[in-house]
Amino acid sequence: MTRPKLLCMIDMSLCPEVPGMLSEVADIEYHAAPDRALLLERIGDAEIYYGHTDVILDREIIDRAKKLGVVGAPSTGTDHIDIDLLKQRGIKLIALTHEYELLDRFSATAECGWGLLLACMRRIPYHHQSVRQGRWAESRHVGNQLGGKTLGVIGVGRLGKMTVEYGKAFRMRVLGCDPVDFSILGVERVDLDTLLHESDVISLHLHLHENTRNLLGRVEFAKMKEGVVIVNTSRGGLIDEVAFLEALKSGKVAAAGADVLCEIDWMEDVTKHPLVQYAQTHDNMIITPHIGGGTVESIAGARIFIAEKLIDYIKQNF
Repeated sequence: MTRPKLLCMIDMSLCPEVPGMLSEVADIEYHAAPDRALLLERIGDAEIYYGHTDVILDREIIDRAKKLGVVGAPSTGTDHIDIDLLKQRGIKLIALTHEYELLDRFSATAECGWGLLLACMRRIPYHHQSVRQGRWAESRHVGNQLGGKTLGVIGVGRLGKMTVEYGKAFRMRVLGCDPVDFSILGVERVDLDTLLHESDVISLHLHLHENTRNLLGRVEFAKMKEGVVIVNTSRGGLIDEVAFLEALKSGKVAAAGADVLCEIDWMEDVTKHPLVQYAQTHDNMIITPHIGGGTVESIAGARIFIAEKLIDYIKQNF
């Protein structure tokens, strides 16, 4: 069997057995730290590339990948990859997007979203900082409960289904909006306008594509309740961030929790991002650095799974 060259540029410290697994069927070049310059230098020799979202797989890189036949990506989102160009070049993509049996075991992102929501509603980061600064009893230490509020979930797929159950457990009225029909006890299926008008809290659980980009813009913010809370753990591009910032400043959005922002994963200086700058001086914007799926269980499980898929591919094609 011919041994292909595999370039692996992803941290495997949580699943250290993976490089050894891959080396049994391929000549592996392993770099734990993603590096675009190094990828540009080394991709030309690789027949297989295994990487994560840290580096954008764009035309510049793909043009240099003359021998590349398959890309492995242990993520559900693939907006960091020029998928159309991969298809044009006949390069196979192995990702987690439709691996529902595996993904159903991972609740990390939904849990992160709910944590952000609780942090927004009870102003937990602000209270923590107050105590660190020696302020214990303070009248501003007042938040809002979730019980009795209306939760609107946009996208009732895998993570959306988990989130509606969290809402039910917290005694919320739960609305769900999804183009695919669903029936969940205790969840009202509504259109987007109804959800925007009636929700106290809106949680986004959608893939980013041409039909969902800037799904929430000025028109949609205008339809929301005054003082709505928004949580986004999906993709930053789902929200028009200029309109988002305006809504935060005006109070239309009372608080927001975001694990994702537009293009921030690839910014050299994240403090230049307008929403990060806003969060530096306002406590109603809570931002985490795209850690939604970042648990030991989900990271290790996903990276082992894609490694096994790549091994199967190599055995069948080399």
